[in-house]
Amino acid sequence: MKVVVFDSHKYDRDSLEAANRKYGYELKFLDTRLTADTVGLAEGSDVVCAFVNDRIDKAVLQALKQFAVGLIATRSAGFNHIDLKAAAEAGIKIARVPEYSPHAVAEHAVAMIMALNRKTHHAFLRTRELNFRLDGLVGFDIYKKVVGVIGTGRIGQVLARIMSGFGAEVLAYDVAPNAALAASGVVKYVDLPTLYSRADIISLHVPLKPETQHLLNQEAIALMKPGIMIINTGRGGLIDTRALIRGLKDGRIGYAGLDVYEEEEGVFFEDLSALILQDDILARLLTFPNVLITSHQGFLTKEALVNIAETTLGNVAEFASRRELTNEVKGI
Repeated sequence: MKVVVFDSHKYDRDSLEAANRKYGYELKFLDTRLTADTVGLAEGSDVVCAFVNDRIDKAVLQALKQFAVGLIATRSAGFNHIDLKAAAEAGIKIARVPEYSPHAVAEHAVAMIMALNRKTHHAFLRTRELNFRLDGLVGFDIYKKVVGVIGTGRIGQVLARIMSGFGAEVLAYDVAPNAALAASGVVKYVDLPTLYSRADIISLHVPLKPETQHLLNQEAIALMKPGIMIINTGRGGLIDTRALIRGLKDGRIGYAGLDVYEEEEGVFFEDLSALILQDDILARLLTFPNVLITSHQGFLTKEALVNIAETTLGNVAEFASRRELTNEVKGI
């Protein structure tokens, strides 16, 4: 079984090679992302292993069909980078990693909350320059604050429990509320306008779908408390970035922690330090002292990488043995 791994980095190679000792597949690692321009590199492979910034549109899928690729195994829980309808038309199966480590992403969200609140990233840079003054580093207690968690799947539940442990009041919104979570007393489910108006911190943990595209837009931000902290470790498209910038400029938004960005493709996971950043919106975001941006690293823990690799190659093994795919994502 020949597997070509697009958009791969050293940590991907290390974890996949370790997991592959069980299977012995022929793995071909490529640094490049999968797009219509690079899809030719998949010729001769049985399986394509992709990641979130690969662009798997109809043109790519038609080319993969011509190459007789039968499976796309994405190393992610999300699959909005794949045209599912076109995949179904091409007869190509899609499998994902539905859960790798909810703790990894939730804990990264907490790290962003605490860094923004206590300004540890600024304090670090100051002390490196021997500036030990505390002016401008005042934070706030999380205790008794209101934290809004939008989306209470595996990651949202972990975050809710962590913030409850801080002594915060946790409000939650989900299209399918978790009765057990509500009964535990960890969260109280409310509607979105209530969550927006009451929360001191809002963290996003829903998938990107047409109905959640720009979930946080100008109208939603207008309902929020002045000084609100917004954390997004989900998908960049959940936030209207232009509305976010307006909110930061007028002071409605006091802090923003972004591990994802609407136009991150071709930027995140890359070293652009010697180049001129061409994305004016991202460049504007980077000028705000109360904005913390990380490069989609929420998943990046040893435990998560092991789980991603093992589940990904497990998906390949099911495909190779013609078994039903446990983690299949079907076209719509």
